Amino acid sequence: MLQTGNVQQVVKHSMAYGFLLSQPFSFYVDAYPVLQNEVLSQAQNLKYGQHNESVIVLQYKLSQLNYFKQPVDGEFGIRTEYALKSFQKDHHLTVNGVANQKTITTLMKIERKKYLQPLKSIKNDYVPGEQGEDITKIQKALQYFGYYKGELDGIYGPLTDKAIINFQEDHGLEVKKSINEKTVNEIYEAEPTEPVKTVEAPTSNTEQKEAEPKPVKKQTTSYSVSSVITTAKSLIGTPYVWGGESPGGFDCSGFIQYVYQSQGIKLGRTVSDIWNATKPVSNLSVGDFVFYQTYKAGPSHMGIYLGNNQFIHAGESNGVEISDMGISYWKERYIGAKRVAQ
Repeated sequence: MLQTGNVQQVVKHSMAYGFLLSQPFSFYVDAYPVLQNEVLSQAQNLKYGQHNESVIVLQYKLSQLNYFKQPVDGEFGIRTEYALKSFQKDHHLTVNGVANQKTITTLMKIERKKYLQPLKSIKNDYVPGEQGEDITKIQKALQYFGYYKGELDGIYGPLTDKAIINFQEDHGLEVKKSINEKTVNEIYEAEPTEPVKTVEAPTSNTEQKEAEPKPVKKQTTSYSVSSVITTAKSLIGTPYVWGGESPGGFDCSGFIQYVYQSQGIKLGRTVSDIWNATKPVSNLSVGDFVFYQTYKAGPSHMGIYLGNNQFIHAGESNGVEISDMGISYWKERYIGAKRVAQ
């Protein structure tokens, strides 16, 4: 699983940095493979009937490996199940059509091999201006980690040069306008190795039902609402960055998590995690969480209520900002309020 720190390190040079999520579902296909892994690693037992961003990533990865032949739509239907079972069969996994821990780990491993294994055949050093099959292999490997964003053309031009330099800088290598054996080996070995923490689905229906993810434990603690609001407002203007959870850039749940961590309160990382770990309220109070259904069913965006029908949140267009709950966009998508138990 890709660590959050690694995401933040790589994302500044990636296709995801500054990506405007006006069409959120398309992002999961356009994101580079390692960042897709971060999305998929949060999934638990993806299976028939589900519809979410993790299924989008699953379908896309299966299509890249020539198992899924249909349009990527995020619907885990019969064709997705068939593709997954075919993958499981070919790689000696339990053929149950459920994307459990072992299946997800194997899928990532096979995809990694597709992008990075060709590097092992590279024996020569290269400098800007050269071209050939080896350059294409390097471009493809750098694309895997989000550094290379151009066409795989086999030309060591400005885009390839920039990707190499960014990789060297991020991995503590001597920055050189060339590709040598050491750089190639570093790219090959840069694959994160921490195992994906998902729940493996058993083969029997009874065991599978018992293995369903348990609800997040409810958070019980005390904190200062005024301090929360002060901290939140101090971050107004911070840009929106998908996966961001620091003052360098936030996504909506990363912003909430950061604000509450500053008060010693540990929350889940996703909107769904926070929704599941907090208690519903009927009457809004300052400091409550307000939840919205935006690009998918269920809670997918959130903010902190400030009073006077306003809330503060990390918006996709303007970053951390204060918005009016009464405008039609938010009013139509509002699904409820919750708060941290004290």
